[in-house]
Amino acid sequence: MPPKKEQAPNEGIKTDSAQPTKTPVIAEPGPLGLIGLAIAALVLASTDLKMASSIARSLMIPWVLFFGATAQLIAGLMEFRRDNVFGATVFSVYAMTMYSIALTLVVIHFTNAQIDVTHYAYGLIGILVFSIIVTAASVMTNKTFFAILLMVDLAVASLIPHYLLEISSLPAGVFLLLTSVLSFYGAAAILLNTMVGKQILPLGKALWTPERNRK
Repeated sequence: MPPKKEQAPNEGIKTDSAQPTKTPVIAEPGPLGLIGLAIAALVLASTDLKMASSIARSLMIPWVLFFGATAQLIAGLMEFRRDNVFGATVFSVYAMTMYSIALTLVVIHFTNAQIDVTHYAYGLIGILVFSIIVTAASVMTNKTFFAILLMVDLAVASLIPHYLLEISSLPAGVFLLLTSVLSFYGAAAILLNTMVGKQILPLGKALWTPERNRK
């Protein structure tokens, strides 16, 4: 009887190296980020518009921290996974802005030191520069995003003289309220349109489509 041929360790195990690897589907994070922005902007606007007492401003911290900061950070990280540099950058930077606002409120309301908010104002100047850049970029997205970012620009621009020159924060409150309304609309539009699979609420076409993107 001929000797039995030994089987190689991998012999008989079928492998299909040509089989494509499935890319995991990542859900649309836009509604989460926009809802976070909408709620935080509404809470911040309530004080600037004198709709809520400024004495208990520390109560804004949880809303700014969890909705304005954390919700937008999660959305930003998801946008990075989706290879959306615009959404990832906008949500992530605004999340860090909200974390900074929350921490500033903590420092102001839970320390006995005399606080000089000049540093805060210069931080807002930096955020304004960033916001203007992404507002210019948003002309390639849709009219709703452009309008939201424009309101953010105006709100931040109104807060800078408020902290540097002690000018009324009422204009900032108006623009923050408009930011909230537009963000709620944008979140509803993306959520409904995605779930239904067709346009229910329009976001508006891009104001400018670069030549290289045109078919």
